[in-house]
Amino acid sequence: MGDNMREDQVKNPRHSAFYYIKKGLHFVTTVIMYVVLLILILVAILYTLYFLDQKRNLDKGISKPPLFNAYVIISPSMVPTINVEDAIIIKRVDEDELKKGDIITFNSTDYRYSGVTVTHRIVGIETTKDGKKLYTTKGDNNNTPDSTRISYENIYGKAYLRVPMVGYIQYFLVQSSYGWIIAVVIPCLGIIIYDIIKLIETIKRSVQPPKKRKKNYREKKLKNKDVDKDKRRRFK
Repeated sequence: MGDNMREDQVKNPRHSAFYYIKKGLHFVTTVIMYVVLLILILVAILYTLYFLDQKRNLDKGISKPPLFNAYVIISPSMVPTINVEDAIIIKRVDEDELKKGDIITFNSTDYRYSGVTVTHRIVGIETTKDGKKLYTTKGDNNNTPDSTRISYENIYGKAYLRVPMVGYIQYFLVQSSYGWIIAVVIPCLGIIIYDIIKLIETIKRSVQPPKKRKKNYREKKLKNKDVDKDKRRRFK
């Protein structure tokens, strides 16, 4: 009886090491595919909103920053709030919506970093005699505020969402020559091969003669009964 049970476990793919390896690979590739898909969907949504907003502004003859935009952080000036290689999603806001403590992305007017896009926190707001607001900014990880104040015209938007470590994914997929193959092509091939194997097994079962299928079903049922009896006998 014990020999029959061991033989049944060997024949049953659900008890083989290959089965568990195959299921594990399928799970990992599926997770990777869903992550990549979510990132692509997010990028597509942002680009769609960007295109529609820019088209509307052009039709009105207005020059404004995009309604939404995304940036990858390459400086540690905002650690630990925002780490290097994190991505942030910003939204264009009206001047009245900006307040002290907000994290904003802007075009630096500092002579040392002129034209560089910077993401820092607003630490002070001053209003000039002519009613214009000037913003003092500082990186959370910096000891002193930025040397120059910025006006609303230089602000691209306010940070609303941080996505950790997206920069590493971007570098892996875009800049490395093998990243796209490992992250997308190989998982796709793995899923396709797995589905083909399942399809072949299904076709084999469907073309099997009815009598043979019934016979195999009876034999499997009898083996399961024998296994249950053997288990009860061992527990006794």
